[in-house]
Amino acid sequence: MSSPLVVLFLSLLLGVQPITTDLYLPALPAITEGFGASMAQAQLTLSGLLLAFGISQLVWGPISDRFGRRPVLLVGLGAYVLSAIGSAFASSMELLILWRIVQGTAMGAAVMCARALVRDLYAPEAGARAMSKGLSGLGVIACLSTPLGGLVSDLFGWRMALLLLALFGAVTLGLVVMRFEETVRQPNPRALAPAILLRTWGGILRHPTFWAFALLATMTYGGLFTFLAASSFVFIKLMGLSKTVYGALMFSMSGAYLIGTVLCRRLLKRYGVHRTVAIGGAFSLVGGTVLGVLALAGVFSVWAIMVPVYLFMLGHGIHQPCGQSGAVGPFPQAAGAASALSGFLMMLSAFGMGHWLGISMDGSVFPLTNGIWFWGVMTAAVAWGLVWRVRPSQTAS
Repeated sequence: MSSPLVVLFLSLLLGVQPITTDLYLPALPAITEGFGASMAQAQLTLSGLLLAFGISQLVWGPISDRFGRRPVLLVGLGAYVLSAIGSAFASSMELLILWRIVQGTAMGAAVMCARALVRDLYAPEAGARAMSKGLSGLGVIACLSTPLGGLVSDLFGWRMALLLLALFGAVTLGLVVMRFEETVRQPNPRALAPAILLRTWGGILRHPTFWAFALLATMTYGGLFTFLAASSFVFIKLMGLSKTVYGALMFSMSGAYLIGTVLCRRLLKRYGVHRTVAIGGAFSLVGGTVLGVLALAGVFSVWAIMVPVYLFMLGHGIHQPCGQSGAVGPFPQAAGAASALSGFLMMLSAFGMGHWLGISMDGSVFPLTNGIWFWGVMTAAVAWGLVWRVRPSQTAS
């Protein structure tokens, strides 16, 4: 496949995640009210999806190492389309949660294969640059998702917004069928053998480079998830903004992330991975801290939230390409398994944060602001501590 085609596939496959989470956010308060559901149930439509997304990657990863990325993509994207249709026509909150869990399981195949194919095709530092291009495409998709979701929800209702996910999945599936070429040169026939699988996972989990970069991706994603899960209730329910205005704010947030991915590529060329990650850590820490301090000082305006979030998202745009590619870099023969474990850690943190938000959201901004502050501090600690001590090009023992 040509480099532009690889970047297109990376953008679409990675973009499955933000469009699945972001498109329905403007409609989440209306869905909750329409079903007469609790706040905890509403959060479960997001955190349950992401937990299934994380766990499923532990299965998809070794399967893709054994049979290749293409078969996994075909099965996963097919299931994604069906579950998206089921979500759109759910008759209760319980059914919606169930279909979203199935959708998260299917989504795991697409995102896991995207991360793994970067290692199939590129060396670690080149992989970080390729991943940043794919994540720039993800940023464009994320920019459009929430405004589009808000507009469609206002005009046609939340069910139509969820049905758009089926359309996106069908288009991506069609492109995979027509243009995707297998990237696994030598499938591992023993990848699914229990003893081999345990040995592979054990080797990955003992590797310091994996933990440094996987935790970097996990910590910064925790901050993003906190904003995604809590922002619609803060801006729409608490501050009284319309869905369209909320969509515009999310568009601008995604734009900051997109700028961060472009900045990442430039910093990588000039400074290398370690200093690039360190610079990103400064954005994460400053953004989270300013957000938390302003809230404690009683400053609750829209821009008192959004400006620090922009800083945090600049850091997020730097950390995700480096973290996702760095975590799989030492494992060319087990990229699927390494990608799966990295993705599982990210989604495990998201599920835990979603549960905490479900019981902590009290009609104030503090769960959102304190949550992002916490993740900003943790991201900087990993960037300046663990990542600085390892070499991303280190090979697995």
